[in-house]
Amino acid sequence: MNKKELMKTANEIRKGVLTATHSAKSGHPGGSLSAADIYTYLYFEEMNIDPKNPKKADRDRFVLSKGHTAPGYYSALAQKGFFPVEDLTTLRKTGSYLQGHPDMKHIPGVDMSSGSLGQGISAAVGMAISAKLSGDTYRVYTLLGDGEIQEGQVWEAAMLAAHRKLDNLVVIVDNNNLQIDGKITEVNSPYPIDKKFEAFNFHVINIDGHNFDEIAAAFKEARETKGQPTAIIAKTVKGKGVSFMENQVSWHGSAPNDEQYAAAMEELEKAGEAICQM
Repeated sequence: MNKKELMKTANEIRKGVLTATHSAKSGHPGGSLSAADIYTYLYFEEMNIDPKNPKKADRDRFVLSKGHTAPGYYSALAQKGFFPVEDLTTLRKTGSYLQGHPDMKHIPGVDMSSGSLGQGISAAVGMAISAKLSGDTYRVYTLLGDGEIQEGQVWEAAMLAAHRKLDNLVVIVDNNNLQIDGKITEVNSPYPIDKKFEAFNFHVINIDGHNFDEIAAAFKEARETKGQPTAIIAKTVKGKGVSFMENQVSWHGSAPNDEQYAAAMEELEKAGEAICQM
């Protein structure tokens, strides 16, 4: 995909986030929107995956460690063709396979069930070790929240990843500076995030998480890094793409009502038209 196509896809993924959370009347739009560009690049450019064969042995693995941003994850999977986009409206509804957190038993394309913060990166490290032990070439990617890295388990996993020289592992931190209780600096600051991962012997790359040129360069650099895992610290905007949601902690875990949904979708429609005219 070229940059324009990636931008259009990310815009569609953002629409899916709003549609899903509006339909469910619950969910987590803020962190789903901030990670939409990362999801887009992973699923439409970076990862070796096949929607027609979700369990193929040599596929790259992805673990959503910040499992509550499942609406963004599901929207990306749907856009990629793992299941119908129309099913996003069933998010969190009784009988739907699209639960509030990713479920590997029922959702095509999901490699690991996740939800409890801190645990996803541990699963990803285990997958990366497994690949090394069995001589497999697949790569493992995991997306963490910046509030999530306050969890001690994250750093235990990071220590093991570096110790085992897991150069097939890429940890992405969605650094939007907001968690459920407010700014991460005020709740329990993990800064400087890059220096912490460097201290755990990661190769660290800082990027603008909404700039596809920087995202592409970072994943290329990660592939070329040997002998240590990579951490990509992506500076992002919570609620990115919807003006009244951007940098507002209240949108961490609340869904848009009918009026807000209409306004947000209109904004994204206009953004899509602007991208087409680029």
